[in-house]
Amino acid sequence: MTLFLIIVFTVAGSLGSVGVAGLVLLFKERQLANLTGALIPYAIGALLGAAFFGMIPHAMEHLPSDRVLPTVLFGIMGFYLLEKVTLWRHCHEHDHPCPVHTRAGSMILIGDAFHNFVDGVAIGAAFLASIPVGITTAVAVIAHEVPQEVGDFAILLENGYSRPRALAYNLLSSAVSLPGALAAYYLLPLVSSVVPYLLAIAAASFLYIALADLVPGRRVAGGVKSLLWEIPLILTGMLTVVVIGEVIGH
Repeated sequence: MTLFLIIVFTVAGSLGSVGVAGLVLLFKERQLANLTGALIPYAIGALLGAAFFGMIPHAMEHLPSDRVLPTVLFGIMGFYLLEKVTLWRHCHEHDHPCPVHTRAGSMILIGDAFHNFVDGVAIGAAFLASIPVGITTAVAVIAHEVPQEVGDFAILLENGYSRPRALAYNLLSSAVSLPGALAAYYLLPLVSSVVPYLLAIAAASFLYIALADLVPGRRVAGGVKSLLWEIPLILTGMLTVVVIGEVIGH
C-alpha cells in the first residue's frame, strides 16, 4: 500500500505539473500572470505548512530537537551552496527569469532533474515516516511544481525550444522524481535511523524554496495591496496541509 501511494503521488506530481504547465501556457499573457500569481502564494503556504506541521514535528518524534533543528539549518545552507553551482535555483515567475537559467536551456533541465530527484526522495521518506506526512508532502511538492514548470517552460521557449520539445524535455526531467522516491522506499528501511534526518533535510528544501525562491518574487509584485489576496492564499496553503494531515491521521 505504501509503495502504491508513493508511485501514485510521485507520478501525479511530476506528470500532472508538466501537463498543467503546458496547458497554462496556452493562456493569454495577462491570464497567465494572474494564474501564476495566485498559485505561488498558495505554494508558499503549502511548503511552509508541510515543513512546520508535518516533516519537522515528525522528525522530532524520533530525534531530539537539538539534532533536528541543526540538520534543518545546515540543510538550508547546503541548498544555498547548490544554488550557487546552478543546480537548485528554480524559476516560478515566468515574466522574471532567473539569471542562471537564462544562460542555457540545458541548465534548466539539469536543475529540474536534480531538484525533482530530491523531491522524489522527500516524498518517499515522508511516506515511510507516515502516510499523512507523505500525502501532505506530496501535495506541497505538487503545489510548487506547477508554477515552477510554468516558469521553466516559458524560459525554454524563449531559448528557442519548440513547444513539443520543451514539453518532452520537461517530462523527462520530471520523471526523475520517481527513481528518487523508489530509492528512498527500498534503501531507507535498511538504515531507518536516517529517515528523521532526511525529513529534516527535506523540510530545509521546502523552507528554502518558499523563502528564497517564492517570497522574493512576490515582494516586488503588486505592492502592499496584493497582501489582501496573497495572505489568504498562503493561509489556505497551510490549512490544506493541516486538514489533510488531520483527516488522514484519523
